[in-house]
Amino acid sequence: MAIGQSTFPSQRVRGNLFYRGLVLQQPSYIGDTLRTVTKVVALKQNRIKPGRAATGMVVLEMTVTNQRDETVLHFWRCPMIPCRDPEANTGHADSFDAIPAELDMETVGAAVPSEWNLDRYRDAIPGVHFADVPEDTTYVLRARDTVTCAPELVRMTLNMAYTHGDPAASAYGKRLVYGGHTISMAGAHLSRALSNLLTLVGWRHCNHTAPVFEGDVLRTEATVAAKRPLASGGGLVELQVSVFAERGPDAPKAEHDVQVLDWHVIAAMA
Repeated sequence: MAIGQSTFPSQRVRGNLFYRGLVLQQPSYIGDTLRTVTKVVALKQNRIKPGRAATGMVVLEMTVTNQRDETVLHFWRCPMIPCRDPEANTGHADSFDAIPAELDMETVGAAVPSEWNLDRYRDAIPGVHFADVPEDTTYVLRARDTVTCAPELVRMTLNMAYTHGDPAASAYGKRLVYGGHTISMAGAHLSRALSNLLTLVGWRHCNHTAPVFEGDVLRTEATVAAKRPLASGGGLVELQVSVFAERGPDAPKAEHDVQVLDWHVIAAMA
């Protein structure tokens, strides 16, 4: 919902390029009210090419709060949007150095709710927990998923980007699937590999490396990149997640095993 709310300034987006520095600082509960404030922090026009309408990248900083004015989420995203004048030469060439390259791991650790009784969870739930997960292990998920109901998810998450509902607004002549749809499917795949994940806490990065179209069949690979124990027990597991697509009938061209997502996510385990 927060990502959808942040699309007000990027309704004409050609594609979202990346997310950075995302930490889920507070859990959200049913009945909470979320408010998103979006700030434009950098503008950089893409290289001008003959015969191609002018576009540029916009770095947006998002702060999400709940009804108690607690910060729930803070992150940056970078959509590519067209210039109002297709022949424009805006001169915008801002640096993206203000986007943090690293997460504050103290903030990430503090985002795991301290009131959770992890000992009780480990005792009650069988299977693999934090201590049982080996580093450098790669999970190749055999189960694949087909992308369906893409416009419905766009509407449900308050996303206003034209390209997700109107094929004429897409650079491909086909509706683009909302990036959050691909991310959520990757998250569902992770739960098959590590069914005892408590929650996703933060993203070091999340890059959309290629578009996704409705009808694409997605598969996921996940590598345990690092483990960090928590003083309260359990720990944080860093997962490097790659998602690949076999193009469906609605894709502009046939492709097999093209990478569509590069996601480094940090999850909490008991």
